[in-house]
Amino acid sequence: MKLKSGKFNNYYLLVFTVIVLTILIQSIIQYSLSKQRQDSLRINEAGRQRMLSQSIMKHVYECKYGTCDFGKLRMAMNKLANANISLQQGNDATGIPKLDNEEVQNNFNKLQPHLKYMMETLDDFTQLKSVDIEKLSSETDQFLVIMDTIVGQFQSAAQEDVKTLMIIELELAVFSLLILIFEIFFFINPSIKKMAIQNQKLKEINWHQTHAFDSHMKNIRNYNHVLKIEKNIAHKEELISFLMEELTDLEVVSNNMVKSLEKQA
Repeated sequence: MKLKSGKFNNYYLLVFTVIVLTILIQSIIQYSLSKQRQDSLRINEAGRQRMLSQSIMKHVYECKYGTCDFGKLRMAMNKLANANISLQQGNDATGIPKLDNEEVQNNFNKLQPHLKYMMETLDDFTQLKSVDIEKLSSETDQFLVIMDTIVGQFQSAAQEDVKTLMIIELELAVFSLLILIFEIFFFINPSIKKMAIQNQKLKEINWHQTHAFDSHMKNIRNYNHVLKIEKNIAHKEELISFLMEELTDLEVVSNNMVKSLEKQA
């Protein structure tokens, strides 16, 4: 019973370890995928800021020197302002997390005056004809330069996150391998050896049972049969002595079977 209990305990320990390691690895993988998705959304949104600022300048030129599409201009301005807020404060709808990088935040602070100038200058569409294109273009260029820096910072941070997560996954994989090797050498192998020893004991018992035990039982049955039909008292006494010898030998066989069970490795 102790051997059987120990074997099952080792088995359950191995299964439990595999389950825990699998959950840990899958959790790390899912977290890594989620983090990469957030970084991708953030980088894409920051990249759109550059496109939107250039789109705004394009619409302003059209309004000043050609046909104006006020709806597209207003939409581009709203998207630019909303994206700027989302990149800093986060947006649950789009999955962009709140900014927690001080260096990037400092650049957003530098970006704010240029964005504010663009929004205030273009807020009144009736005054578009009098907009200082050169000044607006300069502010937009400054916006683009800082935005390029921010995009680069987001990309660098994303790469660092990926490297960190890869290192964690590698360390967890190595740790998992070491745990499994430890369990194989110190739990599984001993259990296998015990099972092999137990199997050997059973083979020894089976040999005693099939050869010695059966042989003596056959002799006893034969002596018993002869005793029933033998009339000579002297012969009966001799048969009884033979029968007692067989019983003694059978007792020895039985003791050997017990010793085979109790024998230690």
